[in-house]
Amino acid sequence: MSVRATELATAAELARLLRSRELGAVEVVEAHLRRIEAVNPVINAVVALDAERALASAHELDAGRGASGPLRGVPFTVKDNLEAAGLPMAIGDPERVGVVADADATVVRRMREAGAILLGKTNCPPYGGGIETDNPVYGRTANPYDPARTPGGSSGGEAAIVGAAGSPLGLGTDSGGSVRLPAHFCGLAAIKPTAGRVPVTGVIDDEGQIGALGDGRTQVGVLARAVEDVALALRVVAGPDGRDGGLAPVALGEPGAVDVAGLRIAVFGELGDAHADAATLGVLADAAGALRDAGADVEEATPPSGGHDLTVEVWSSYGDAAIGYGLLRRWDAYRARMLAWGERYDVLLSPVADGPAPLLGGLAGRDGVDPACFATPHSLTGWPVAIVRAGSSPEGLPIGVQLVARPWRDDIALAAAAALERALGGWRPPLL
Repeated sequence: MSVRATELATAAELARLLRSRELGAVEVVEAHLRRIEAVNPVINAVVALDAERALASAHELDAGRGASGPLRGVPFTVKDNLEAAGLPMAIGDPERVGVVADADATVVRRMREAGAILLGKTNCPPYGGGIETDNPVYGRTANPYDPARTPGGSSGGEAAIVGAAGSPLGLGTDSGGSVRLPAHFCGLAAIKPTAGRVPVTGVIDDEGQIGALGDGRTQVGVLARAVEDVALALRVVAGPDGRDGGLAPVALGEPGAVDVAGLRIAVFGELGDAHADAATLGVLADAAGALRDAGADVEEATPPSGGHDLTVEVWSSYGDAAIGYGLLRRWDAYRARMLAWGERYDVLLSPVADGPAPLLGGLAGRDGVDPACFATPHSLTGWPVAIVRAGSSPEGLPIGVQLVARPWRDDIALAAAAALERALGGWRPPLL
């Protein structure tokens, strides 16, 4: 297999080729390190490369030693706010330059135990929160489909390197769209899992270790170029770890066991003040049509509004302010309204943002409607959200859609995403 073909292979394909010994782990790691070397000067996505240890791990696997599991020999990357033992963890803050993690986040450890090989860490806004991936330590990350455009944030470095084929799969975090927006802008498949599905142990922000009571909106998510890879990695990282008190021992269903025919789907292109542009609405219509063709029952229906306004109140409570009891009660009421309204649907289909990736700097502080308006409500509910590329803008930029399922039905969200991937093509290589 050529180097280019190796880079373009999905994580599941690489795992199969490595198991059959059609590829060696060293061969796979070297191919991705070369790709990072080629694209990183343009997109500035990887901020801490662990090449020596990655190659050493690959040599161990090729010699028949090392960890075994479903991702044996498959490279991966992680957002810089996740601890990875022995690697720098500045998280974009000059005061943290020189800080090195002494342990792995639970999800990083589980990936290694499944045989995956960590290539390095990726760029994010300071402390992993923000809609543009830019910071005073590492600078700005660019979109692999057009380096003049943003990959979004805050998992923008992760989305950029996976989209550029420098890493087959990666882990990010999502509070209000931080996995979903970058996945959309970079043409990827992704999931923000049900709140309480994946441990956040080892995820750090400016206050230290995050947790369910500190902000239950924040989840570790998976980004990849294929829905199958997202499901594969989610199986590896999900489940209680004995340290994260917000986890529930709920079994993870298999997307392949879900019959898309007969699913009840609500589709909407507007939500409160959020209105998608013409190209996005066209892609959304194509996605709705593809699901109808797969046998799903699709109808236009708009969920209750107010989720983004509540999110803005939550954001305003950060820092010296305190989240008020009244806000928590309104948050509870919103979750109850969503559950009651959503009883008749298995999936909510909507845009991820109002358009494709804007120019660098075009998200932070822009006038008008916040581009995260379609994403933030589902962080308040804690429902699982899958992302998949469903088309392109007239300029050839990726346009993804959001597939939201009811709590704990991550399998349904991923099954619907996989159906769209089969019908509409999913990820496409950038020209970079």
